[in-house]
Amino acid sequence: MAETPIKVEAWPALPYPDWRATSETLHLWTQIVGKIRLANTPWQNHSWHIGLYLTTRGLTTSPIPDGARTFQIDFDFIDHALIITTSDGDTRRLELAPQPVAEFYAAVMAALADLEIDVSIDEWPCELPSPLRFSEDRVHASYDRDAVRRFFQALVQIDRVFKQFRTGFLGKASPVHFFWGSFDLAVTRFSGRTAPLHPGGVPYLADEIAQEAYSHEVSSAGFWPGAGLDYPAFYSYAYPAPEGFRAAKVRPAEAFYDEKLGEFVLPYDAVRTAQDPDQALLDFLQSTYDAAADSGNWDRATLEDSLGRAGVPRRLT
Repeated sequence: MAETPIKVEAWPALPYPDWRATSETLHLWTQIVGKIRLANTPWQNHSWHIGLYLTTRGLTTSPIPDGARTFQIDFDFIDHALIITTSDGDTRRLELAPQPVAEFYAAVMAALADLEIDVSIDEWPCELPSPLRFSEDRVHASYDRDAVRRFFQALVQIDRVFKQFRTGFLGKASPVHFFWGSFDLAVTRFSGRTAPLHPGGVPYLADEIAQEAYSHEVSSAGFWPGAGLDYPAFYSYAYPAPEGFRAAKVRPAEAFYDEKLGEFVLPYDAVRTAQDPDQALLDFLQSTYDAAADSGNWDRATLEDSLGRAGVPRRLT
């Protein structure tokens, strides 16, 4: 039976220490699901074929090829379930509850086998220090429903604003997607020019993956729920970082350039407590993009337009 949804404020508090254990477990669960999509989907530029996407209830893989049919895996963060559906009408439902990663992994693979979906994945987590094989990980086993619901509600707001920001760019731009490796929601703009070969060396990520992902110049922004910084935050960076980028003045006042990360950072709390959270986030996205585009000499006149409005076609002049 479906749960009665718990009302959560539009921009909820998300103190990372309070839900660190759940975040770490959920991160690994999304990696299992993401790797299933990776194993069954043709490669797309910049690894866009691996991402998850926000829905009205959680995160989805979108349809995954399986011969002549497709299947889809959804995280439902309202009723706290993992739902596997196929294009020929089958469904399997697993409860999201405190359980070790090893048990979650076994249950997901068993459900896929029951649906006659033949898939195997690399069991080693990506982009994480000291990883444990999924089938052997009994360390990470937390699932706080309230924390997950608040995390999801934050993603709802952020996804909405990111998509609004995306409408102001006419060049190549990524979808707004959730990367399970780094556990972040992201959107990326491209100048249209190729970039120098990425040197690699990204911790816990194969060099060939990083090099393919950064084959072209980008201005990228996203949201981390807390890992690495110990607080949730927005980020923005350019690759390659142009001369003068880090010294640019960006908005709002709480934003700063983190020398260790090589990125601009804006704490999530600065947005959620702002008088107008949407505008505070849009200011960060726009001003950091301005810094990348201006210092990188992007062809802004041909790449940009005003933000889109519902039901109003873009006017050509």
